[in-house]
Amino acid sequence: MNNKKRKLSPEQREEILGVLKARFEKNMNRHKGLEWSKVQAKLETNTEKLWSLNEMEITGGEPDVVGHDIKTDEYIFYDCSAESPKGRRSFCYDREALESRKAHKPENNALDMAADMGIEILTEEQYRELQKLGNFDTKTSSWVKTPSNIRKLGGAIFCDRRYDTVFVYHNGAESYYAARGFRGSLRV
Repeated sequence: MNNKKRKLSPEQREEILGVLKARFEKNMNRHKGLEWSKVQAKLETNTEKLWSLNEMEITGGEPDVVGHDIKTDEYIFYDCSAESPKGRRSFCYDREALESRKAHKPENNALDMAADMGIEILTEEQYRELQKLGNFDTKTSSWVKTPSNIRKLGGAIFCDRRYDTVFVYHNGAESYYAARGFRGSLRV
């Protein structure tokens, strides 16, 4: 996947900008006080980041603006699909976990795919922030960035929302499930 050109055709650029604008306008509660024209201006000058947002979109993430970092003047996008992105499920946590599997290896792993897409996997804190904007992962779960002390012992953590509560769980990093994917973030 790394050999992909991180460029979009003019048609693809227009299409993803249209999708992002429609989602932005439909979900104003996620980014109160922000203006689409300023977001679009940033996106038009950051074509590689626009490519990453397109990758988030085509894998089912439904990226949307969830904040603006005033210090760095960056807009923050998270995957806002109701459930964990369909095109990013059934992956173990990282390459080490993938290589440790003797049989029934998944197609990929969450950390490598995120890196290939040019995005970061959500941290537990970011996941909890996302959940303040709506009810996400009520039927699925999402890997989140795992602290190194847990990962060194072979584990990885994931989150979901059940009973109107965000839960954090653990699994062996090599595990994978059809209902578990990962959510990403991107700063533009």
